[in-house]
Amino acid sequence: MGTWQLDALCPRAILNDRTESRRSTVMAGEPITSASVASVQAQQVKHEVRKGAWLALIMLCLVYVLNFLDRQLLSILSKPIQDELHLTDGQLGLLGGLYFAAFYCTISLPIAWLADRHNRVRIVGAACTLWSAATIACGLARTYPELAVARMSVGVGEAGGVPPSYSIIADYFPADKRGMAYGIYNLGPPIGQALGVAFGASVAATYSWRDAFIVLGVVGVAAGIAVFLFVREPKRGALDKAPVAAPPPIDPALPIPPATKRVGFWKTFGMFLSRPILLLVALAAAATQFITYAVLNFTTLFLMREKGMTLEEVAVWYAILIGLGIGAGVFLSGWLVDRLAPKSQRAYALLPAVALTVAAPLFVAFVWAPDWPTALLFLALPTALNYFFLSPAVALVQAKVEPEQRTLAGAILLLIMNMVGLGFGPTYLGAMSDMFSSQGHQNPLQLAFYTLTPFYLLAIVMHLFLARALGREEKAALATHPAPNQG
Repeated sequence: MGTWQLDALCPRAILNDRTESRRSTVMAGEPITSASVASVQAQQVKHEVRKGAWLALIMLCLVYVLNFLDRQLLSILSKPIQDELHLTDGQLGLLGGLYFAAFYCTISLPIAWLADRHNRVRIVGAACTLWSAATIACGLARTYPELAVARMSVGVGEAGGVPPSYSIIADYFPADKRGMAYGIYNLGPPIGQALGVAFGASVAATYSWRDAFIVLGVVGVAAGIAVFLFVREPKRGALDKAPVAAPPPIDPALPIPPATKRVGFWKTFGMFLSRPILLLVALAAAATQFITYAVLNFTTLFLMREKGMTLEEVAVWYAILIGLGIGAGVFLSGWLVDRLAPKSQRAYALLPAVALTVAAPLFVAFVWAPDWPTALLFLALPTALNYFFLSPAVALVQAKVEPEQRTLAGAILLLIMNMVGLGFGPTYLGAMSDMFSSQGHQNPLQLAFYTLTPFYLLAIVMHLFLARALGREEKAALATHPAPNQG
């Protein structure tokens, strides 16, 4: 994300709307005036990583791993679940898509609103415990409706995991290290997906798909308790303020901001939707997640049904590809954006746009490949490049809002991303497969995968629109407040 600067008007800084309201931060010994505020804004602020930050990051990443391990488990076990419960591809798409996302997305907003006012660590711990109990219920389900209700309950629990974690990390790590921190945190999905593939396929091949859900749920309950015991709640916004050498005299002509602010739910929601950059980054990420969730939910079934892969082969080769591919994508993108964004914040959008442009033709080759080894070879690079959007999107949103709004802003980002991507991506792909199957095609899932290609173009265009908006913001800031060396 680059070095945090209070000079939000510098064209190479992340534009920060917070600085004008922080008039209590001035140079030592000077009264608070407009000139002193501008002087403080021009200073670069650096902070150290807070004590306990790395332990908190590891624990939160572990919870995120379990979050995605659970999601991946359903797609990995889709074939034995489909065989036992006699489900169609469309029903599987609803289980992993709309049914889950409808509860996950809608519940995440009120939970995030609570997290902006109460202890975020306790919310994460309770959420992990709740969704893990629901995961156990998935393993006990005997009918499709029972499994659907259990998946909805998992969505309710998982809604309390990610948005508070984004906010906690922002208060443990200074802004110039948040891109890397989010990159590490966002390793949770690839690690969870890889473990889900390896663990789920191995257990299903040896025992039963039900055992996999039950074992994972028990581990999740233990992890939720560990969060309560070992992670401490950090002070909100402490790393976003400039250090003050001495308490300054107060200019009575200027208002004194309150020590802490409580921002309303609807005010934050309206702010997010009214700011073009925040809305664009959410829509661009949503278009990308439409692809990634659709692919993740059906790749195992696709490889087994149409490429001839076995569960044992999936447990090894696809697990390695998922873990290394997605892990490399989210970590490398976070590392790159920390270095490119200080030069121009357009990097938050151009980096994913370039990655998706390279990934699109390779994805088509993956779908076309005649056998599973060739298919995995073509899928390796797109698996990494498809996730170049995640760390930049999260880092940009967290930098653009007040500390008191971070959890809710993160939840709104996830609401838009997941309602479109998670809710409709798998649902769409499953419905398309059922449609092609009803028309008598012998390879319906392959044809359905081909229909995802135009969505790559949509995601690229959305990121280019975001890059243009960020560039215009930089130019406007430079025109209004030129850098000192430009007079």
